[in-house]
Amino acid sequence: MKDLKRESVKQRVKGAASTAKGRAKEAAGSLAGREDWKAEGEVDQLEGDVRSGLGRAGERVSDALDE
Repeated sequence: MKDLKRESVKQRVKGAASTAKGRAKEAAGSLAGREDWKAEGEVDQLEGDVRSGLGRAGERVSDALDE
């Protein structure tokens, strides 16, 4: 189960990075008046949220199986 835990943590980290990247991209789009950058930023943030959620779920499953 350590592999599941490790993979779950990786997903949470990747999710946080994607969310941060999306926020930056969306902010840059707002400043530059680029709707395409804003839209890409929103998509990156959603991807990050999903990855983080999957990571949290995987950690819970791993913890439950370890009990």
